[in-house]
Amino acid sequence: MAEPFYITTAISYPNGKPHIGHAYEAIAADVIARFQRQMGRDVRFQTGTDEHGLKMAQKARELGLEPKQLADQMSQHFIDMCDGLNVSYDVFQRTTEPRHHNASQELWRRMEASGDLYLDRYEGWYSVRDEAYYDESELIAGEGGDKLSPQGTPVEWTVEESWFFRLSAYQDKLVALLENEDFVRPESRRNEMLAFVRSGLRDLSISRTSFDWGVKVPGSDNHVMYVWVDALTNYLTGLGFPDESGDFARYWPCNLHLIGKDITRFHTVYWPAFLMSAGIALPRHVFSHGFLLNRGQKESKSLGNVTDPMGLAERFGVDSLRYFLMREVAFGQDGSYSVEAIVARCNAELANSFGNLAQRTLSQIFKNCDGYLPEITEHAAEDFALFELVDEAATKHLPESFAALEFSVGLEHWMAAIFACNQYVDAQAPWTLRKTDPARMQTVLATLFISIAQLAVAAIPVMPDSAAKLLDQMGIAPELRSYAAIQSHWYSPLAESGFRLSQPVGVFPRLEAPVEDA
Repeated sequence: MAEPFYITTAISYPNGKPHIGHAYEAIAADVIARFQRQMGRDVRFQTGTDEHGLKMAQKARELGLEPKQLADQMSQHFIDMCDGLNVSYDVFQRTTEPRHHNASQELWRRMEASGDLYLDRYEGWYSVRDEAYYDESELIAGEGGDKLSPQGTPVEWTVEESWFFRLSAYQDKLVALLENEDFVRPESRRNEMLAFVRSGLRDLSISRTSFDWGVKVPGSDNHVMYVWVDALTNYLTGLGFPDESGDFARYWPCNLHLIGKDITRFHTVYWPAFLMSAGIALPRHVFSHGFLLNRGQKESKSLGNVTDPMGLAERFGVDSLRYFLMREVAFGQDGSYSVEAIVARCNAELANSFGNLAQRTLSQIFKNCDGYLPEITEHAAEDFALFELVDEAATKHLPESFAALEFSVGLEHWMAAIFACNQYVDAQAPWTLRKTDPARMQTVLATLFISIAQLAVAAIPVMPDSAAKLLDQMGIAPELRSYAAIQSHWYSPLAESGFRLSQPVGVFPRLEAPVEDA
């Protein structure tokens, strides 16, 4: 049986439509999931929406809706985004589902049974936008002297009866956990969390009585759970918890929680403490990626620079957008995008380099070999050199980089191999060999065909549709579309099967920047 791999995104807060940051995380998680499937893993990929909390209740009131109506309407936008961007999730977990309420209440009961919950009065600063509590020492001054959260969001003084979680009791265990270099990446985020925990932890308010849109606290129906207790539990809900057989037994603990850097504390301090209290195994890794900036600026409604990711996908193609985001940004760091950057990157690397390489190679086979795969007579040293370079890039360097979540590095190796293939074509000039040495022409075209197939298979996690269209044209069977299989001796059996290329169709068209963006 294949080794399991469970990956999650943070669940999105649907008080507004999806923005480019939501798309960025969903695409990155999908690349990881598809990559792990190609590596032979049994992947479970979960995403979803976080639909409770004061922010949702207030937004619904503004719109004259019940919170559940708003949640139903808005969560569909996130489902549509994932489907539109070809995100291959197995579970889309909504926190308003009854099974999620059951899972959250069971986690609560286990923390209570451990003696880690107590009833008291909360007085302190709360950010509705962040759904987070902040200590006075964490606040910053706004332009008008108002107190703001570390994220720059408004805070309000809150006083109410609340259940508390004994977070302070887990300080030493959390320090030990965070000292493990593999638990949180990148290193900068791990250091931040270590400093936060070492500075001293206070017990955490984990229920509210000032509103009722949330999961009811067992035995205290006038309390609803702090939205982050409820939200984090989604990672268990999607596996069937509190039933710990079946999917839960197979996939937990989670291999990777993929999150944005602004919610690192919740996933690497609060969440492990809740799980320790409940006697549940901890996730293996948390990766905290950076923000995607619009021409160097963080997107906001007030600046009027919020981008609809589906608009970009419709304008430039889903796979082009996916490629650009994984290629352009060093994963884990903040990155920037613009229409011009998307057009320039995708035209240079997809249309002009890989697309042109595939199109001219397949066209020459179609024209000069009547569509039948060219016959190999004797390979020259140049052929073996290209095979070695492409094989290293497509089945070693790229997979190693993707396994380390270094997507831009892996795609740099991929592009280097494509440049080498294009140099090989120019040097060998098969269009000239057609007249001077037809046998050599066929060997050159066969060398290129094998190399292009390897490169297309390597690109599947990032550009699943485009890679599939190219591999379909080339007659590469689905069972050959893994890093291991495409290294095997598949070319001769395919050629001997009588497979014949149809008129090649390009899969990477040149992009044009609309006039208003030029």
